[in-house]
Amino acid sequence: MKKLINELDDVVNEQLEGMAVAHPDLLKVHFDPKYVYRADAPVAGKVAIVSGGGSGHEPMHGGFVGMGMLDGACPGEIFTSPTPDQMYECAVAVNSGAGVLFIVKNYTGDVMNFEVAAETASAEGIPVQNILIDDDVAVKDSLYTAGRRGVGTTVLAEKIVGAAAEAGYDLDQCADLCRKVNSNGRSMGMAITSCIVPAAGKPTFDLPDDEIEMGVGIHGEPGQKRMKMASADEITTMMVNEILDDAAYTRTVREWDRENNEWVDVTITDEPFEAGDKVIAFVNSMGGTPVSELYAVYAKVVELCEARDIQVVRNLIGPYITSLEMQGMSITLLKADDEILKFWDAPVNTPGLRWGV
Repeated sequence: MKKLINELDDVVNEQLEGMAVAHPDLLKVHFDPKYVYRADAPVAGKVAIVSGGGSGHEPMHGGFVGMGMLDGACPGEIFTSPTPDQMYECAVAVNSGAGVLFIVKNYTGDVMNFEVAAETASAEGIPVQNILIDDDVAVKDSLYTAGRRGVGTTVLAEKIVGAAAEAGYDLDQCADLCRKVNSNGRSMGMAITSCIVPAAGKPTFDLPDDEIEMGVGIHGEPGQKRMKMASADEITTMMVNEILDDAAYTRTVREWDRENNEWVDVTITDEPFEAGDKVIAFVNSMGGTPVSELYAVYAKVVELCEARDIQVVRNLIGPYITSLEMQGMSITLLKADDEILKFWDAPVNTPGLRWGV
C-alpha cells in the first residue's frame, strides 16, 4: 500500500485539518465530535442542509459545504458511517431556527444513525426532516442496504436542495424538492480496479487485469456481474441502457412526522425516463480515472440519450463522489424540470463545486 498518510488512526483528522486550513473563508471543522460546517453558520432564517457518510468519497460531503449547497457535513472514518452524536451536534451548530434537512444515502448505518439524530434533534425542539437517496439501478439489495444504494444523485440533490434553501424555501419545500430529485435520478457505476482502505492495507476485492465489475458500489460492494474488459463505448452503452430502461420503482421509506413525533411509512414510485425528457448528465470518476476518459464517456452518453429523444441540458463531469483511488466511473441521469434547472444553475461556492460567484 502506497498512500500519502501518516498514522492510520489520524487519517481522517489530518485530512479535515488540511481542509480547514485551505478553506477558512468557506468552512470550519469541529473535531469532538467531527463535523464540517459553513463558516457563516447558522445563516439567519435559512433551512440548514446537512449530509454525511463515511470518508473516502471526497469531495463528498465535506467539500460541498458552503454557500448554495450544504450547511454541514458529518464525516465518519473511511467507509464507515458517522455516529448519531456527530449528526446531532452538527444540526445544533447550523440550525438557525428554520429547521434542518438531513440528506441520507441508503446505507444501513447511515440510515439508522441519521434516524437517531433526527429523533434527538426533534426532542430538543429542532424542526427536522430525513430524506433518503436510493438511486443505484444496479442492485435492489446489497450487503450494505435494504433497497437501492444511494450514490451519484446525492451530489445533485445537495446542490439543488442547497440552492433552494439559500433562496428561502422552508423545510417542507426543501424536503419535497429532495424527494423529487431522488425520484428523478438514477445511477450506475463500474470498476476497473479495487480501492485500498488504509486500515486494511490491501485491495477491497480482487479483480483480474482483464475484467471489470459492473454495478459496483462506492465502497467496493459487488455489482451485477464480472465481465471482460470492453471499450469505453461498449461499457457506457450497457450502463446508460440500464438507467434508461429502468422500470417504475416502488418502495416504502420511513420519514419523520414532525406533527406527531413519530416515524411513518411513505410509499414512493420513481417513474421511468421517457422520450422528450430533459436531463442533467453526471459522469463521475471513482477517484482513479482521469477526466479525459470521462469526456469520452460523456460524448457517448449524449449520443445514447439523443437516440431516445432525451435531451442532455446540463452536465457535471469529474471526481465528485469517489471511492479512494478506485479506477472506474459512474453515470447519473436526472430528469430535470424548470424548478430543478433553476436551482442547479444557482450560484454555489464550496471547495468542491463553484460557479456563479
